[in-house]
Amino acid sequence: MAAVGDSNLAGVQLLGAYSLGLAVPFFFSALFLPEMTGGWKRLRGAGRWLQTAAAVVMVVMGIAIMTGELTTFSYWLLETFPALGRIG
Repeated sequence: MAAVGDSNLAGVQLLGAYSLGLAVPFFFSALFLPEMTGGWKRLRGAGRWLQTAAAVVMVVMGIAIMTGELTTFSYWLLETFPALGRIG
């Protein structure tokens, strides 16, 4: 979009917004690093369980994508929770 915009200013604004979107999470991570390390220590005990749960979710999502059931699931989510259709 920035390369084919109407003006140079529009392109600069779009690229600036994109750069801020990349920079802000890293900035806040650095700013709150001491507080985050305390949370990591608490999660260390649950780490194995969280890794296993994440792996299971990834495998299930992969199977759903290959079989086409992910589309069915997404339609079910939209019918059950209509507010999700207004996000993005």
